[in-house]
Amino acid sequence: MLAPKAFDVLSFLVTRSNQLVLRDQLMKELWPDTFVDDHALSFQIAEVRKALGDDPKAPVYIETRPRRGYRFMPQVQNSSAAAGRQIPVAVPEAQPITGIPPKPLQDGIPETHYARSGDVNIAYQVVGDGPMDLVFVMGWVSHLEYFWREPRFARFLGRLASFSRLILFDKRGTGLSDRVPLNQLPTLEQRMDDVRAVMDAAGSKRAAIVGVSEGGPLSVLFSATHPEKVSGLVMIGSYARRLRDEDYPWGPTGAERDAYCRQINAQWGGPVGIEERAPSLAQDADFRNWWATYLRMGASPGAAEALTRMNAEIDIRPILPSIQVPTLVIHRSEDKCLLVEEGRFMAGLIRDARFLELPGADHLPFVGDQDAILDATERFLSGLSHLAQPERALATTLFLDIPESLRSSHPQAGPDAAGYTGRIRREIEWFRGKEADMECGSPVATFDGPARAVRSAVAMVAHGLRLGKRTRAALHTGECEFLPNVPPTGLTVDLTGRMLEATAPGKVVVSRVVKDLVAGSGIQFAKHNTLTYDGEDWPLFEVVSC
Repeated sequence: MLAPKAFDVLSFLVTRSNQLVLRDQLMKELWPDTFVDDHALSFQIAEVRKALGDDPKAPVYIETRPRRGYRFMPQVQNSSAAAGRQIPVAVPEAQPITGIPPKPLQDGIPETHYARSGDVNIAYQVVGDGPMDLVFVMGWVSHLEYFWREPRFARFLGRLASFSRLILFDKRGTGLSDRVPLNQLPTLEQRMDDVRAVMDAAGSKRAAIVGVSEGGPLSVLFSATHPEKVSGLVMIGSYARRLRDEDYPWGPTGAERDAYCRQINAQWGGPVGIEERAPSLAQDADFRNWWATYLRMGASPGAAEALTRMNAEIDIRPILPSIQVPTLVIHRSEDKCLLVEEGRFMAGLIRDARFLELPGADHLPFVGDQDAILDATERFLSGLSHLAQPERALATTLFLDIPESLRSSHPQAGPDAAGYTGRIRREIEWFRGKEADMECGSPVATFDGPARAVRSAVAMVAHGLRLGKRTRAALHTGECEFLPNVPPTGLTVDLTGRMLEATAPGKVVVSRVVKDLVAGSGIQFAKHNTLTYDGEDWPLFEVVSC
């Protein structure tokens, strides 16, 4: 049964069958004394479609004219003037659909659903019924339902939902998602798993990704690792590395980051960081109150500090060249939180990326001239065409030195060979890897998460030591080429093989890329040695605890 507002929408459209009804006309006629945003109207249309079993991509009943209005397609005749509100239109049984359709609450905020990611519940919402799926990744901390309490933010999200089926979520440890202990805050890898879980729960096989600020590194890693799931990537006011370095002179120093963490502990509950993130509204009392409440609802002060320190360890610069999906990088010229040079640098490392510099000093994209950002995002995403299944993707390759006596296929295999090979395969499966080859000279497995790959390698080497064999393992994350029925190939594979040769027996060694990507995982490293490969020095790190 339709809710009253949805029934009013259907009745209004039916009585004007085969006519284009403008969105403004609908809202003015049906709710003349109530503020109704565009996204709320989209919710009602989605409810009507659900009741009619109407597919928005191949509609039979309601046609959407993007950014204009709707048309009830069948011809309808009112059989009796006395019928009142009972419109004589045949309504078929609702057909089963995949995913969760948009559904409004009484106060106009989208209904929050939960997706299961491992043993954690991730809160998400689905808004709009556009022709493409779009996953929005907010930065730092978030709170799904409090997004909509700020009119500028609600308008920003409503505009995204006007040309897409918008999928929003709170990262684990923040907002409405499960809170986790401070020493178990999510790594980029876990957050990537959460995106995949939310997409699955929402019935999305492929989506565009829009990452804001700290949401950018997660969006990059997901797009590079799962290009088959991503149609396009937009990063707004984002970065490749959070701390300053010799070859990255724009981030804060370690001392500046420590001072900011002290500020979080001392001032959380107030509008922390508003001067850098929204300078144009920094003195606006209503916005200051909303921002302070939004931060409190998004995370505790301890979690906010822990996330800030963990983000400071992230460095995705080596990953950027692996992105294959069409990419747009947007940055405001006077951004006080993340400098425009950081956006320009990031775009320069992504093949064929477009870089758009816009005027303004506000870091939050919904503050200031949001239409310039939204117009560019809509033009870019609407112009994307379907891409063929990619043959290359970001992966963590694991090379394992298996002694001849433990190779089940070798003539000199000992009695433990079959058991050891079986144990390797179980470890690969347990940590969600893909078996590649058990012969020397090829990676044993590839993984879509570096932390899982490291833990799998540690378990393999430890089992070898229990059998009295000093095995060794090496891991590196980079772009690999995947072709049917053959082990993965590419420079990443070659480099990992060379790393294995430089690894001492009984050790698990990783590249700096892996070390930086597992920030926050609790895995501890020590310097091992340095490998010179193709004229470049690669520092290697030994896993000392996992």
